[in-house]
Amino acid sequence: MQRTAIAGLKEKKGKKVLVKGFAQKVRDQGKVKFLQLRDSTGIVQVVSTAENKNAFEKISSINAESVIAVEGILKEEKQAPEGIEIHAESIEVLSEAEPNLPIQVIEKGGEIPDLSKRLDWRWIELRKPKNLLVFKVWTFMEQAMREFWAKEGFVQIYSPKFMPAPSESGAELFSVDYFGKKAYLAQSPQFYKQMAMASGFEKVFEIGPVFRANPSHTTRHDTEFTSIDVEISFIESHEDVMKFEEEWLAYTLKRVKEEFGEKIKETFGIEVEVPKTPFPKMTMKQAIELLAEKGHSVQGGDLDAAGEKLISEIVKEKFKHDFVFITEYPISVRPFYHMRKPEDKSLTKSFDLIWKGLEITTGAQREHRHELLKKQAIEKKLGLEPLKDYLNFFKYGCPPHGGFGLSPTRLLMLLLGIKNVREVTFIPRDTERITP
Repeated sequence: MQRTAIAGLKEKKGKKVLVKGFAQKVRDQGKVKFLQLRDSTGIVQVVSTAENKNAFEKISSINAESVIAVEGILKEEKQAPEGIEIHAESIEVLSEAEPNLPIQVIEKGGEIPDLSKRLDWRWIELRKPKNLLVFKVWTFMEQAMREFWAKEGFVQIYSPKFMPAPSESGAELFSVDYFGKKAYLAQSPQFYKQMAMASGFEKVFEIGPVFRANPSHTTRHDTEFTSIDVEISFIESHEDVMKFEEEWLAYTLKRVKEEFGEKIKETFGIEVEVPKTPFPKMTMKQAIELLAEKGHSVQGGDLDAAGEKLISEIVKEKFKHDFVFITEYPISVRPFYHMRKPEDKSLTKSFDLIWKGLEITTGAQREHRHELLKKQAIEKKLGLEPLKDYLNFFKYGCPPHGGFGLSPTRLLMLLLGIKNVREVTFIPRDTERITP
């Protein structure tokens, strides 16, 4: 008999069905026994009575989270979840779970283990329907992003993750032995996105892993994460990149709201809001002045976590908006390949996008002129020899271009009202965790 997913059961009332999944909970009431069965599409109640002796005797011995198959007649029952239940004729245990679970899938009030223990047993933690929903939303979110990219004529690339030289700051590099040579795990696909511009691809995106040897152990940092990267040719300035990003994000959030808005509100208590465009913008200088008025000082030309949170509160009050672009960062806090402003070469044509108090994007117009790029690398005290291959991308003609990188885990964390990127990462990696 062909298996039916729980979400498709309603169409088969009165018929015999086969369902397979995890035994979530067993309730023995003597003459009637109940079992909740869960698959990736939902939960259904299974009922067993003495009329079907084999199923009736077996159901009480099933440990929670065992994987089972149930055959029976699907009947309407107003008191049951979703108004239906399966009257079991046979139950088969496909894989028995040990009786004492290290963490519970169905948590009772006040009994939630700390995050570290839940991450130790991540594959069991992920069985919780709310955690499955996170990855269903992520899957659809990427689908919506791809819809927008396809409409705009983007090409997908897959860049290498072994690199001969740093693509960002040298302080956050993982070095590896590569057949007797030193190589680095990619901190971003930045150099290769720009190579695609020099190759005439014009509009590219990549979704892939990146690695940062960042010693920070915060709710927003990890050492291996997924990055969503975009690069666009023939732009006039970084303003064009910001315009693209705000329209792309507004479209993505609109599609997520259409598909999952009700489920997100029901599960996480969060109303998905579709942002209006254009997003508010301010220069770093303006942001510093506004923060100073609130008694917060900015050190080193970049916003700290408290500054990001406070500037969002200011923007929310002033513009009634949850997004804000901060632009014109000083060259001291930006990489050598960011283009400088012609009227003030101490500033870059760059931006960060902050949403609900957290930076989710860094972007810029890149310097595409070979001699200027070399000069800026030297000013940053970078050796030209390790950058030789990268610099060669610009020797034989390269369009003006710019782009950005976005953290989907930060985006999801804020979208769903979750407090830690580890909880929206399938298997997290940080300074203390390299298992499971």
